[in-house]
Amino acid sequence: MEMREFSEQELVRREKANKLRESGIDPFGHRFTVTDFSKDIKDKYQDMTHDELEEMHKEVTVAGRIMFIRKMGKASFFSIKDKLGNIQIYISINDVGEDSYALFKSADIGDIVGIKGILMKTQTGEITIKCLEYTHLVKALRPLPEKYHGLNDVEERYRRRYVDLIMNDDARRIAFARPKIIRSIRNYLDNLGYTEVETPVLNTILGGAAAKPFITHHNAQNIDMYLRIATELPLKRLLVGGMDAVYEIGRLFRNEGMDRKHNPEFTTIELYKAFSDLEGMMDITEGIISTAAYELNGTYEVDFLGNHINLAPKYKRAHMVDLIKEATGIDFFQDMSFEDAKKLAIEHGIEVEEHFSYGHIVNAFFEKYVEETILEPTFVYGHPIEISPLAKKDPNDPRFTQRFELFIAGSEYANAFTELNDPIDQYERFANQLKERELGNDEANEMDIDFVEALEYGMPPAGGLGIGIDRLIMLLTGAESIREVILFPTMKPRDK
Repeated sequence: MEMREFSEQELVRREKANKLRESGIDPFGHRFTVTDFSKDIKDKYQDMTHDELEEMHKEVTVAGRIMFIRKMGKASFFSIKDKLGNIQIYISINDVGEDSYALFKSADIGDIVGIKGILMKTQTGEITIKCLEYTHLVKALRPLPEKYHGLNDVEERYRRRYVDLIMNDDARRIAFARPKIIRSIRNYLDNLGYTEVETPVLNTILGGAAAKPFITHHNAQNIDMYLRIATELPLKRLLVGGMDAVYEIGRLFRNEGMDRKHNPEFTTIELYKAFSDLEGMMDITEGIISTAAYELNGTYEVDFLGNHINLAPKYKRAHMVDLIKEATGIDFFQDMSFEDAKKLAIEHGIEVEEHFSYGHIVNAFFEKYVEETILEPTFVYGHPIEISPLAKKDPNDPRFTQRFELFIAGSEYANAFTELNDPIDQYERFANQLKERELGNDEANEMDIDFVEALEYGMPPAGGLGIGIDRLIMLLTGAESIREVILFPTMKPRDK
């Protein structure tokens, strides 16, 4: 690492670190036993008066980063930030002695310190710790950004998330909300008797979704492998094996563009339930999302991208073809040749690609005219067979499948099927995917003969569901970009 020029403040801080060392204090500290956190202290003692606190003589021990200092003569105020928030400290030469007070006076904003003291209330009614023991823990060699400006450059916020978490309470709120939401989903499914499993991230066959993969190389076997784009096929193999109800929360990788809603690595949950179907998956989707919303925010209502949305169960259910008819007047339920559909597409400014067939055109109409207009939670079902190679056909109209996607505020949040369990049909669908591949669709599935073999042993009728966890977290926390809810989103290296 090449040496860079230090700013004046960085030089001063390095000098202070040397002085600490000379006086026998390790600038980078040692173990310190914390017994209390800022928010817990405030919640518990906020309503007590100054006199009640004085009488109580409540001792606390906290540690955190200095965020504000008001140095006065022989007594000063400062505040520290721990994982739950900020708390004010009062320190006086009479309480801690000359040496400790001098040590405090050499501190900088950003330093990490330990405080043992008793609770008091200031004249303005703020819960404050009166410091009795001051412990230097860590010297910060770099200054924090200015309080009011923080990290202005959004790219830098994501690249240096550690500074963002120090300065930005909203980033911290989302960071703690994310695991709560995931835990809520786990608890919900565990209570329904689902089993959490893990399946391979490295695969030799591309399947389970339509997406471009990341390709890597396994030296020992001298073969190329894919980072998984979905967890679907291994999870369905477990249904064949009799595991009945399984789910996996895990990272998927798709070698595609990045935008407000897409990061190349992202988290999903996929679940499969033997003897269920599309209706069952609708119920469980409502349950997962509404429970997570309520457990996080104490309400089913969320504000997202300027929209007020109610996530309480009983979402609207509509067939894709009906929604297209509402928006454009075109009825794709009618008997219509591919040529007729293609003509309609061209008239409506839809590009018909080489591998397109009837169903691709229907889907293109939905994406152009309907998708972004959906605000309230809506299950859109009845996807064309060509874009749903792993879903059961609609018994009433084999051009369409028993599949739904959940749309909220113009984005897709969930994708579910009555699962295809007919090995002969599945083989044909894989074969059609290979034809699409040859026609230039590099997102088509490959042939997975082992999966077809698994189905030949008999997979129970089943429902399957995938939910994008990052998008759900965006919705429940009001975050406008996927990069706000992933702690370390994919970034270009600085020098690029």
